[in-house]
Amino acid sequence: MGTEQTLIINNSDEDKLWAEYKKTKSSQLRDRLIRQYMPLVKYVAGKVSVGLPASMEFDDLVGFGQFGLLDAISKYDLEKGVKFKTYAVTRIRGAIFDEMRQLDWVPRSVRQKSREIEDTISELESKLGRTATDAEIAQQLNLSEDEYHQTIMKVSASSIVSLNDVWSSGDDSDHLSIGDTIESPASLNPDVQVEREEIRKVIVQAINELPEKEKMVIVLYYHEDLTFKEIGQVLDVSESRISQLHTKANLRLKAKLTNFRKGII
Repeated sequence: MGTEQTLIINNSDEDKLWAEYKKTKSSQLRDRLIRQYMPLVKYVAGKVSVGLPASMEFDDLVGFGQFGLLDAISKYDLEKGVKFKTYAVTRIRGAIFDEMRQLDWVPRSVRQKSREIEDTISELESKLGRTATDAEIAQQLNLSEDEYHQTIMKVSASSIVSLNDVWSSGDDSDHLSIGDTIESPASLNPDVQVEREEIRKVIVQAINELPEKEKMVIVLYYHEDLTFKEIGQVLDVSESRISQLHTKANLRLKAKLTNFRKGII
């Protein structure tokens, strides 16, 4: 994407800068890295801001994202061979979502409905042994399929549903994100390392089992870094439809992880 090109510096200079910083832990080099990658924070904040209420200021999102940038700079492992930008995007996005959740601006009724749908999917799929259809989920909720889709739209419009939630390990002191699968596990005990690998396998399998359009939305949004608007152009559907598919996919993935933790899968 054209926007990303402005975020990429000379690879050779970037590698030298990181090698020097990791060796010296110089505060001056750290400040230079922060200044250098601030456009990345603004880029991610811009993506997250799409569809949020006007009360959520862009500058606030940038401020939240800075915490993620600092965390990424602190934990980035050169030896993994992963570009910092790839690693940092998830950290920045996760920090923004974490701060927004603490503000608790999502209506309680929407939060409850989201949890009800997630629990329903979890129960259904544990019984069926396969991915539940929209019709089956709607029936279990005592809704028509149209009513179910309308409910999903309400959740999509108000709720922050992200793969950063999907990868939560259930312990506030040990959050898992996509970025954590890249991070060096050297500081983790063997049991945690094994659990993270198992969760990674569950999520990869769950993504592969998603209905085709939901899977495409997940891949295009999290791996190709496209906006909902851009994904809508690719799939030739509205941006609101992409938001709906994104929410449905993440609720399914969260249900899969719930069942994994219960030992059902």
